[in-house]
Amino acid sequence: MGQRVNKVMPMTVDYIFSRYSVGDQLGKGGFGVVYEGRRLEDDLKVALKYVTKTDDMECINIPDHPVPLPKEITLTFLANKGHRVPEIIRLLDWTDHPDHFVTVLECPSPCENLVEFMRRHGGSLDEHTVRQIMWQATNAAHMCCLRRVLHRDVKLENLLINRETSEVKLIDFGCGDILRMSPYRSYHGTAAYSPPEYYSRGEYCGWPATVWSLGILMFAMLCGHFPSDFDLHLLQYKRWSKPGLSKECCDLLSALLNVKPIRRIGLGQIRSHNWF
Repeated sequence: MGQRVNKVMPMTVDYIFSRYSVGDQLGKGGFGVVYEGRRLEDDLKVALKYVTKTDDMECINIPDHPVPLPKEITLTFLANKGHRVPEIIRLLDWTDHPDHFVTVLECPSPCENLVEFMRRHGGSLDEHTVRQIMWQATNAAHMCCLRRVLHRDVKLENLLINRETSEVKLIDFGCGDILRMSPYRSYHGTAAYSPPEYYSRGEYCGWPATVWSLGILMFAMLCGHFPSDFDLHLLQYKRWSKPGLSKECCDLLSALLNVKPIRRIGLGQIRSHNWF
């Protein structure tokens, strides 16, 4: 196992292999590969994410660090700064190299992402389960924004759920950015979750865009698919419904998925909605 992993993860032997054992591959996507691992000093189960650097990869300064770090490390660090937020994946360690970097993250077990969780539950989730997940996902997204981190890729694949405790954790800050008040004019997240103002105006602001992505997430969990144009049309007039869902649930979806960002519910107001 050590030789096979060493071929995939060059230059990490001095630091990573002296502190962690590296096991099976857990997942792969984009420029990153995630491995299961153990911290040698206490046998803590961890996830090691290896990311190949690209020529245009942006680096950002963080406090008390002498050189700029890849944006993904910086954003994960900032999202973890301050009191512990259980709904945000915990950054334990990292190492940076000229052609790649490795982050060491907590590895909750037994867990799976929400796509896998929904598949095991027949393709969609009941309202009670969605409420539990949305409370946690909203808190994670809100705390990120309060810490000046725009995650920009809150989606089913980037939320892990513990199969035994139903605890949810937001992962993967690779599409994010430092949160600012001025609009963004490029979108690096997943197209299905991107806000409509990006296509109508060519720009969007971080807070309402995050609210929109939470609305798409909620709709997908309840229905097993993304909203159609007709679904979105009905939601604008609070006429959307689905058998078995409460009025409060449908009202919140309408508030999250308002096509006009100025009329969208505020990120900090979501958990005060009467659906919760």
